[in-house]
Amino acid sequence: MPTRYCIVGQGVAGIAAAQAIRAADAAGPITLISDDPHGYYSRPGLAYYLTGEIQRGHLFPWREQEFQQLGLHRVLGRAISLNPAEHRLWLANNVPLVYDRLLLATGASAVRPTLPGSDLPQVIKLDNLADADQMLALARRAQSAVVVGGGITALEIVEGLRQHCRRVHYLLRGQRYWSNVLDEAEARLVMQRLAAEGVRIHTHSELAAIEAKRGRVAAVLTTAGQRIACDLVAIAIGVAPRAELAQAAGLAVARGILVDETLRTSDPDIFAAGDVAQVFDPRAGKALLDTLWNSARSHGHTAGQNMAGGALRYVKPMPLNVTRLAGITTTIIGAVGAGRDADLIGIARGDSELWRELGQALVAEEEHEVNRLRLLVGLTTLVGAVLMGDQRLSRPLQRLIGEQIDITPIRSQLLTPDAPLASLLTRFAEGVR
Repeated sequence: MPTRYCIVGQGVAGIAAAQAIRAADAAGPITLISDDPHGYYSRPGLAYYLTGEIQRGHLFPWREQEFQQLGLHRVLGRAISLNPAEHRLWLANNVPLVYDRLLLATGASAVRPTLPGSDLPQVIKLDNLADADQMLALARRAQSAVVVGGGITALEIVEGLRQHCRRVHYLLRGQRYWSNVLDEAEARLVMQRLAAEGVRIHTHSELAAIEAKRGRVAAVLTTAGQRIACDLVAIAIGVAPRAELAQAAGLAVARGILVDETLRTSDPDIFAAGDVAQVFDPRAGKALLDTLWNSARSHGHTAGQNMAGGALRYVKPMPLNVTRLAGITTTIIGAVGAGRDADLIGIARGDSELWRELGQALVAEEEHEVNRLRLLVGLTTLVGAVLMGDQRLSRPLQRLIGEQIDITPIRSQLLTPDAPLASLLTRFAEGVR
């Protein structure tokens, strides 16, 4: 009897799992369940849909033919109950599904604050395509919007709303944007660009309440006592894994669903992948969440192979994020945030440079808007890098950092003031192929 596979979630993790299963098992039926009526689409593409740079149809990477080739049975519905002992999953219509192997790829949802007015219809988030459609519909009628949050999604919303609203206010809890990843100069570049585009940035500002008038958003109140009139409020203060189904079924859950290196949960026939999976990382010695698109795809591929009888172990790849911050193409590779080792030396380079000593770090600061490089140099390897603007070094740095190539032969040259970093790194990367 063929193995019966069931996948809950039609994001990139679920689709990657289905592809991996079908590559290993041509006969086993695969049921794909999703409560998103729009099916499989590019969630990273939502940012460009908001700005109008891509059309709605371009969000969908697959045609019906691709689904048919995999032989998927797609079900639109919400999974509400799971009984691991009986290998049964119930949908909202009380129809039970029997499985041999189950994948939970339910993703994560945006966190909504529990504040007065937060349930108003003009208080929005960006989890999915329906949210993006609602955001666009509201923005086209709005005069003023407020965005709350400090990461990439918040900035994507700011840039999307700026295309449609006369005024956009951006509330930052701290002094600068994305302080746990960007350094002061990088954050300043982003904030200066936003300000030049007409975005009003409010630092040290937290949302206290949302004021209503006739059942609609009228203003926000901050903890500092400021009142900002607006027609809509967008919230991007983080996400929470959708682990309720697993938790109710008695699976091991922390913040997300706990899985081992094979993406298997505490039940041997149930796997988890994507934003909901908290994967054990032997290098860190603990289970970690990862909300990157490429990681979700890798999760799904690993889980799918193992559901079909494989023994693949997931190895957390080098952190890599390619995004756009206030119009500046930015690549973030490896470890670049707070909590760096005392052994590390930070180097930042741009078109115009001013060298100075800052404690443990040697820094070259630049003021050019679209050509900035920051390296974190360990004792024998490059640990991380941030490239803003010019991306020609992205591929060489991904290889040097991802493969942990010994840079001892050029380390002293890299740390020399006014060293030609681009040519040094490019030649070295080519020489160690």
